[in-house]
Amino acid sequence: MAGKREKPEDIITKLRQVEALQSQGANIADAVQQIGVTQQT
Repeated sequence: MAGKREKPEDIITKLRQVEALQSQGANIADAVQQIGVTQQT
């Protein structure tokens, strides 16, 4: 089963969201869970 391909703009947005959450004190596991991706991704 093929996964959904994200647009580069969407990937950048999600990375910025994780960065913002980390700056607020969230650990990486919580940050990626909040944006809806797995930690392996």
